[in-house]
Amino acid sequence: MPLQIVSHPDYDAGFATDHRFPMGKYRLLMDRLDALELTAGLNRPEPISPHWLRLAHEAGYVDQVLSCTVPARIEREIGFPVGERVSRRAQLAAGGTLLAARLALRHGIACNAAGGSHHARRAQGAGFCTFNDVAVASLALLADRLVENILVIDLDVHQGDGTAEILAGHPGVFTFSMHAEKNYPVRKVTSSLDIGLPDGTGDDAYLDILADALPHLSRRAPWDIVFFNAGVDPHREDRLGRLSMSDEGLRRRERMVIAHFRAAGIPLCGVIGGGYSHDIEALARRHAILFETAAAFA
Repeated sequence: MPLQIVSHPDYDAGFATDHRFPMGKYRLLMDRLDALELTAGLNRPEPISPHWLRLAHEAGYVDQVLSCTVPARIEREIGFPVGERVSRRAQLAAGGTLLAARLALRHGIACNAAGGSHHARRAQGAGFCTFNDVAVASLALLADRLVENILVIDLDVHQGDGTAEILAGHPGVFTFSMHAEKNYPVRKVTSSLDIGLPDGTGDDAYLDILADALPHLSRRAPWDIVFFNAGVDPHREDRLGRLSMSDEGLRRRERMVIAHFRAAGIPLCGVIGGGYSHDIEALARRHAILFETAAAFA
């Protein structure tokens, strides 16, 4: 069976090519997946219901995003204005992660070609993140009683502060973040488990630490689903990262995580997370590694 992939043309909100957030990577990622003949299992999401958004975010903030009336001070923290295209993109990306999670429960593995917006907190967005798609999807699955125990593995180079904040205190969710300790955000929010890495950490050291962590995570609970934020910003060429991983290191990382949980029969939902490079085509190729690896387990 082909890998179930969720994507939508409106994941690209049409930013200028010189914007700090490389919006064009979503289109180029799908071009890359087409070239690799990985899109036979393509699914298109709908904008997520505001009901699900309000499980993770304050109702007032949800209404601001949907009506494109986000205060300027919050837009500055997000990093861009929240106009109609950005609002639609945020709704679609959250809907995409929820759809991918449901597909993962059905098929064993699925990936959203967006998502991983882990800096969005309950009261507002931040750090290029408008809605926290993984937190929204987690709480929606729990509300629908589709799952009881959720593991979030966040390997974006930045700590998953928003996810930690929103999901703190939920007994059915365990959040794990492995990130560059000295990177954004300056003020971290404690996850269920955090591993902060020193600047310059490369492939072998990174993967040794991750290999030690995975069995520990598996023993925490009988997981019903794993959300895997496969940010590629730990790459040594990333503009906003401080680590030193290579393309091959990212490929080994993806295989390590996916193989570990699929061998245990645990459904896995992948999201692409962060990646910030002037070379957008190289960035799209790095994001595609998640899908290439996941396809081998579909």
